Amino acid sequence: MTDWLGHRRRRWPSTANLHLLINNQTANTTSRASNHWISAPMRGQDATLERLRVDRQLEEALVHGPDPLHLAEVFGLDEKAAMRYADSARALLEQAAEHSTGPSAKELGPGRRALENDGHADSTGRA
Repeated sequence: MTDWLGHRRRRWPSTANLHLLINNQTANTTSRASNHWISAPMRGQDATLERLRVDRQLEEALVHGPDPLHLAEVFGLDEKAAMRYADSARALLEQAAEHSTGPSAKELGPGRRALENDGHADSTGRA
């Protein structure tokens, strides 16, 4: 996966296409690569497209906070799917908080960082 991301970044450094898997035909658009183009290289791999998609959406929810509106906008999800991912992220964040002194700033996401020192945030929202 890391090799692909490096290749993608070098090959199409200014692409506006947010899809993970792009090719020469889709790099200059915002559409996804065809199933036919994707299926051959994915055969026999441990990671399936579905697992990659779910992992990416959950990571987004963990990094930016469990906000279903954000998830719906970024991934084009319907309301129910966005709520499921947000609920899963929220549960993971709560679980992390129970097993540690508290979730890290990355787990909380921007604007949700734990207040430290005197409990007040500065103008950027940081403690």
